[in-house]
Amino acid sequence: MFLIGQYDSPFVRRVAIALKLYGLTFEHQPWSTFGDADKIAPYNPLRRVPTLVLDDGEALIESTIILDYLDELVGEAKAMLPRSGTDRRKHLRICALASGLGDKAVSLLYERVLRTEQLALWVERCQAQIGDVLKVLEAERAKVATPYWLGERIGHADVAVACVVRFTREAHPQLFDASRYPALSAHAERCEALPPFKEIVQPLAPPKG
Repeated sequence: MFLIGQYDSPFVRRVAIALKLYGLTFEHQPWSTFGDADKIAPYNPLRRVPTLVLDDGEALIESTIILDYLDELVGEAKAMLPRSGTDRRKHLRICALASGLGDKAVSLLYERVLRTEQLALWVERCQAQIGDVLKVLEAERAKVATPYWLGERIGHADVAVACVVRFTREAHPQLFDASRYPALSAHAERCEALPPFKEIVQPLAPPKG
């Protein structure tokens, strides 16, 4: 199977890191949604990443769907997300907040680099959403005494948060002050020290308008 997308995307990166953590073999096609959209289209008509193409040609789109498939593939004992219950809902909530933060951070970046004149109302809204989510995630992580969000073992929420924190820091350094988010910063540093995070990384290279 092969994964489409560049690793400066927090969504592509979280999928690639999950693949590495699961010990699954894959090829990487670092196609850009801007420069390589025509290459992506046969696999994903939305021309979005991540897209994971399986050995039989089936193409899975959106990180949540891809990770659900990977969890099923490796089995419940290895899966980084509980199959049911309160812990699953808690984990999914953190994943949803992290994904939403990533969406807004990407949108704000595109607004800056692709528009000659930025729409002030949209910029303010994105900045407010980013700030509010960071506050919630900081408060949630500060309450957790274990190495990872739901215990001693890394999960999808941990990967998602670490990836979007890195992206937000690089894309919008003015919106992420480590002194304001010490718990999130410590969490990101713990994750980034792991071999899969060190291997699956790419400096941010935004598109040009």
